[in-house]
Amino acid sequence: MQGPIRRIIIAGGGTAGWMSAAALVVALPRDTDILLIESEDIGTIGVGEATIPTMRVFNQHIGVDEAEFIRATEATFKLGIEFVDWGHVGNRYFHGFGDFGAMHEGIKPHQIWRRLKAAGDTASLEDYSIATQLAYAGKFFPPNPDPRSPMHDYSYAFHFDASLYARYLRGHCEARGVKRRNARITGVNLNAESGFIESLALDDGSVEAADFFVDCTGFRALLIGGALGQGYTDWSHWLPVDSAWAVPSRSSGDMTPYTRSTARDAGWQWRIPLQHRTGNGHVYASALMTDDVARDVLLKNLDGEPLKDPMLIRFKTGHRNRFWDKNCICVGLSSGFLEPLESTSINFIQLGIIRLLELFPWRSCEAPLVEEYNMRTLESYERVRDFIILHYHLNQRADAELWRHAAAMSVPDDLAYKIALYRLRGEVVTRQYDHFAEPSWISIYNGQGLVPDMYDPLADRVPLDRMRTLMQQRRETVRGVVAKLPSHAEFIARHCASPNVMKAAT
Repeated sequence: MQGPIRRIIIAGGGTAGWMSAAALVVALPRDTDILLIESEDIGTIGVGEATIPTMRVFNQHIGVDEAEFIRATEATFKLGIEFVDWGHVGNRYFHGFGDFGAMHEGIKPHQIWRRLKAAGDTASLEDYSIATQLAYAGKFFPPNPDPRSPMHDYSYAFHFDASLYARYLRGHCEARGVKRRNARITGVNLNAESGFIESLALDDGSVEAADFFVDCTGFRALLIGGALGQGYTDWSHWLPVDSAWAVPSRSSGDMTPYTRSTARDAGWQWRIPLQHRTGNGHVYASALMTDDVARDVLLKNLDGEPLKDPMLIRFKTGHRNRFWDKNCICVGLSSGFLEPLESTSINFIQLGIIRLLELFPWRSCEAPLVEEYNMRTLESYERVRDFIILHYHLNQRADAELWRHAAAMSVPDDLAYKIALYRLRGEVVTRQYDHFAEPSWISIYNGQGLVPDMYDPLADRVPLDRMRTLMQQRRETVRGVVAKLPSHAEFIARHCASPNVMKAAT
């Protein structure tokens, strides 16, 4: 089993399969044979049509032009996520993709805000976030790479149609040499001595062999779970939602540059605006709400006519015990599932395949590389798990069982430590393999109502009047920038409207 990997089979298509193929084909030696096997008879699950800013890096890595991608996938821009009724009923806050301004004499902006708050200032921390203010004004413009610009301290991601993205990537990959077979996998053949996967049996009687396999078969996990027997770690005691109804609706014309998450009695509802429609879903705990009631909640709260019948999705929050076993890795839903609250599903796909490239093995799949891959991936899952738990745990709602349970439950030790340190004096702890940087954690802490007891005492070295003047200038600068920029819809119409939307408008 020595020598380089010459042939890779990606089992399953959809977003996970074609993202994997796109990353591999640009990174591996040109004589590497890549085959993707998918069955058109098996549907894909697209609960996540929203992303985080790292999606831009992935598209650049695989050589995708951003404007072309936006037009092909009916995409819109995303500056962050609005949370409605999460901390308490009537609460509204924003997780923006950006900071709250630059540091001043080594003092972080949220510490300056906390000091001014202690002195009686009533400005919101969100007043200093240009991503937040752009989003609430319905505006969009790409950030300025010049760090001196007031338009520097933010980023953006996308909302897009996942099925259109998979179709777009298929064309992108096939033009670069990736082969595809439309077939159903009926069996997995293992080597009797090593336990490695040797080949896949297909429904037409043929067999496809390879040196390495990527399992993108969704929740079924045919290779990593079914053939290699890797079990599943259940995290539903921390995150008890286990079901979702999803449905597209006719666009209301309110093409917001952000995702909206609205808390409901047994979960939450998403709203994701695309150019041609709006994506909607209701994520809920089936132990606390029946499927019929959950479906009614979703349909009653749409802002446009549903375009098809809602689709019911069942899941178990958690992860595969090993993400790489023998000569197989799992990517996408076959590796695990964390609810789409912070739009991390596609980022897990991206990280899964990029990590493989970082630790790419020879045919023998050297054990230290396998163990390192599994360690990094597990830590990523744990970091996102804790970030999502944070949203639930820091709530003051007493009106429904889910929220009372979330507020009272014990949380993972590292998360409890992070919360305690922020509560003390606004210190933010981030770890290696976090998907979100310090400003994101601050957004959730602050939005959920956790105000630090104290501020950084070093902030007292700046005279209070000078600090007030500085922060007033920042607020005025943000307002001035936002006022001059085009609306989200105007920007798309000028630069990257999809052909279908342009045709419908004429």
